[in-house]
Amino acid sequence: MVAISAEEDNRPASRSLFNRLFNDFTPSDQEEQDTRRQYGSGFVISPRGYILTNEHVVRRASRLLVHFFGRKGPLPARVVWRDTHHDLAVIQVRSSTPLKPLAMGSSRHTEVGEWAIAIGNPLGLHHSVTLGVVSGKDRPLNLRERRFGHVIQTDAAINPGNSGGPLLNILGQAIGVNTLVVYPSQAISFAIPIDVVKPLVRDFM
Repeated sequence: MVAISAEEDNRPASRSLFNRLFNDFTPSDQEEQDTRRQYGSGFVISPRGYILTNEHVVRRASRLLVHFFGRKGPLPARVVWRDTHHDLAVIQVRSSTPLKPLAMGSSRHTEVGEWAIAIGNPLGLHHSVTLGVVSGKDRPLNLRERRFGHVIQTDAAINPGNSGGPLLNILGQAIGVNTLVVYPSQAISFAIPIDVVKPLVRDFM
């Protein structure tokens, strides 16, 4: 799992999709002072430096920095592919050594009630881990510009900054891409099923 810092440009615009997805989130004083910085998450899908995340994390970014666990300092990244319909994007970093991809599981074979682990960068807190269960599958979800189709519901805590990070099974395999949480409800979060994602990003794996 990686943490992503996205610095937005100065173009005036209406509220970003990121803020609309989390429209009840109140930023900290530091984030109010630096309103152009967004936080997100992602995970490595190829030794060649390709990283999967949500499209809304990188949507307006003019500069991307990727923070790896155990590595000193971030690496710059660039967007190489995006799919606004599915809210997915692939970014790439240049690394002096091959990166280790996260193992992929199967969302189709995941059962309701199984353990679910969310790893991400909530509120800029790098590599945070939360635990829950798969609360539901095949939930139809459409939200303004996005039509997510049938998603995974989980009660693992997901907050702003978790977007794009992996939802894992107990074996540490990715079964989904954490995407959004419903406010003001408690413990209702959604992830894009990994079996939907894999065909879309096959060229980068």
